[in-house]
Amino acid sequence: MSPEAHSAPRSLAEALRARDDSSLAALLRSRPDLVTPVPTDLTQLATRAGTRASVLRALERLDRFALQTAEALAVAPDPASYDTLLGLMAGDVGDPAVAGALPRALGTLREQALVWGGDDRLRLVRTAREVLAPSPQHPSPTGLGPTVQEATSGMSPGRIQEILTTAGLPSTHDSVSAVAALTALFTHRKKLARLLAKAPEAAREVLARLEWGPPYGQVTAEPAAHLRWLLDRGLLLPTTPGTVVLPREVALHLRAGRAHRAPEPLPPAVVPAATHSPRVVDATAAGQAYTALATVEELLKEWDEGGPAVLRAGGLSVRDLKRTAVALDVSEPVAAFWVELAYAAGLVASDGEADERYAATPAYDEWLEQPPAERWVGLAQAWLAATRTPGVVGGRDAKDRTLSALGPGLDRSAAPEVRHRVLALLAGLGPGAAPDAESVLARLRWERPLRGGRRDGEEDLRSRLTRWTLSEAELLGLTGRGALSSHGRALLGAPPTVDSGSPTADATGTGAPGFPASDAPGHPDSGGPGDKLPVHRHRVPDRLVPLSGPEQAVAGAAAARLLAPLLPEPLDHVLLQADLTAVAPGPLRRPLADVLGVLADVESKGGATVYRFTPASVRRALDAGRTAADLHAFLTEHSRTPVPQPLAYLIDDVARRHGHLRVGAASAYVRCDDDALLNEILADKRAAALRLRRLAPTVLAAPTDPATLLEGLRAMGYAPAAESAEGDVLIARAHAHRTPPRTAPEPVPDGPPAPDATLLAAAIRAIRAGDLAATTPRKPVGEPLAGGELPRTSSAETLATVQAAVLTGDSLWIGYVNAEGAASQRVISPVRVEGGFVTAYDHTADEIRTYPLHRITGVAELAED
Repeated sequence: MSPEAHSAPRSLAEALRARDDSSLAALLRSRPDLVTPVPTDLTQLATRAGTRASVLRALERLDRFALQTAEALAVAPDPASYDTLLGLMAGDVGDPAVAGALPRALGTLREQALVWGGDDRLRLVRTAREVLAPSPQHPSPTGLGPTVQEATSGMSPGRIQEILTTAGLPSTHDSVSAVAALTALFTHRKKLARLLAKAPEAAREVLARLEWGPPYGQVTAEPAAHLRWLLDRGLLLPTTPGTVVLPREVALHLRAGRAHRAPEPLPPAVVPAATHSPRVVDATAAGQAYTALATVEELLKEWDEGGPAVLRAGGLSVRDLKRTAVALDVSEPVAAFWVELAYAAGLVASDGEADERYAATPAYDEWLEQPPAERWVGLAQAWLAATRTPGVVGGRDAKDRTLSALGPGLDRSAAPEVRHRVLALLAGLGPGAAPDAESVLARLRWERPLRGGRRDGEEDLRSRLTRWTLSEAELLGLTGRGALSSHGRALLGAPPTVDSGSPTADATGTGAPGFPASDAPGHPDSGGPGDKLPVHRHRVPDRLVPLSGPEQAVAGAAAARLLAPLLPEPLDHVLLQADLTAVAPGPLRRPLADVLGVLADVESKGGATVYRFTPASVRRALDAGRTAADLHAFLTEHSRTPVPQPLAYLIDDVARRHGHLRVGAASAYVRCDDDALLNEILADKRAAALRLRRLAPTVLAAPTDPATLLEGLRAMGYAPAAESAEGDVLIARAHAHRTPPRTAPEPVPDGPPAPDATLLAAAIRAIRAGDLAATTPRKPVGEPLAGGELPRTSSAETLATVQAAVLTGDSLWIGYVNAEGAASQRVISPVRVEGGFVTAYDHTADEIRTYPLHRITGVAELAED
């Protein structure tokens, strides 16, 4: 036996044992479920790596070519050589692209412990082979069927000998050798080609239909002549009555040795659909970022005094979502996005009252005090990390229940990964390049072909998440005109790709380095004549790793610095017009915006906001405690134009009538010093629903509550004021309803979190130490021990052996049971024994520890090499 064969691993555990620490760290990093909890030794790690759940999770994270490589190994002999695998992937004629990419794919499978063994004996882990190997219940993506040996396992020996004779082979003495002879014929290219050359044309057509799968077909009890020709020679083998299958060896011959019809060794390129000036992209994205901030503020202003009720099953009702969409002037899916974004950022939650409603959280008030760019960063980072997916709102869950905004069932664990990956692909296109959506979809399907889950007639989840990411990033202002903005790039932690201040930037050519001609000066999308175009300086890595907490803070600060100069500066003035409107030519500072929002109604939005003054809006300001003099002074101070006379008259007229009527609780009453006015109200037919009656010349009573009476009189055109039981006017100040302190919803993780460097180092050290304790040769102790059983010695033997080891400096193998009753085995080097305790260097924990002697079940000396 050669030294190489002698050193070849005989199991996955042995293969893992031969790895260095960096290779083990790569395995645990790529398959974090293996480290939760930390395995006791490498044997347990190998066992866990071979479980069905862990293997399926690992297969789901393979790219298409790595998965195709695993599928090829599943139909290859076990074990298979590298040359055999290359033949299955590249075919008889060879494919240079496949040959060049195969080492990387095989390295990925080895790193993730899905394949082990040297290049001469590649083995796919048993569970992966069971999942990927073809069977009648689970056809292989390769389209291959069973081998000759598998297909003939239930066939009578006489029938096998008949097939040999008809195929031109000599008969054998047993079925095993007969199957081997038939297999040798089908795997010999020239011999099988000569046999197929004799086949009828119709028979070759049947083989061509089954060549790429599915390999199964139906035959009648009396098959046609061309089918009988194939059956007699074993080119089709019966499986069940009426069903035949094309043997794997024959199919591979017809395919020229290829396991896959179309190997995909290289990822599809993400191609740009359009390219814009980076300045235009940044300006467009900044404008949308400002709109995002304004929309979230408007949403929570609508819910400031208590929002929609919470459904019994949780979430917003369809009617409330429609009302929200109308208030925001957006479609219902977009309204669901803004509502979910505010929820993900921790700005809105349920108030938890008996009559449960949605309302802003205390964090919303803190958020409002931040600079606009920092507020946007908070929203964008919440969106990137959220697993709640607004796109599924309106769909159905597994129990056929409608999924509602803010309700349960919206979490999709893959969403953060897809969002980050899509934006990373956009970052790799270069500045100003907007991707073709279909090319992005094709790339993500190649990277994770098994993820998402597809329903009949429905696009898979990962593809839908990709489309939603592209549209939501545009809504949020991460992208502009489909291209990633500079502040979006900074938020991801991607290196900057442009240097606008570079002295080498081309200001006069027809195309700056790194940019198409459309970005040249003078082009409609360019920054204008004379502007220096940025030059492409850095190549963005193909993979951007999600940022940790401190890195997120740094990236957020960088994004805010880039975005802040692009956002419009808030104004402290409006333009009053004679038609009872006010025009805000840009965003307003908060005190001005808040007061104007009470004094006037928003008539239209856009680059400039138009406010309209009405009697109701002026009365609303008076109800909030303002006087007519306050309103005149406010308008004079904040208007760049004189206060129009119609507006001044409107304020004075409403103020003069405001509070002339008084409404209190009787159930409710109306009192007024002008009895003629009360007569007018009683005579008005519109007051019939209020059922008013006169109690005194200056008092009317109604069997309704004061709030209803107030609204009724206001609807009739009067301006009553509420009063207290003491007769004082009640000032109806707007009050903000807030929930108790709430935290933002936690994302639902997609499996165990990836371990950090500290955890990896500690886990590998513990696994190595545990493996040392489990595999160190030991001298026999009494009766032979079963696998995993702790050594057993008497207390006197234990004490004597430990004391002797202190004197000689030898290491011992001990069994130990801790205070919780958990048993373990350890390798120790005793240093001191006193007071019923042994102090020793523990090779398992790599530190000095003290053990009570009564908890040591037994000891054994280590065998000499």
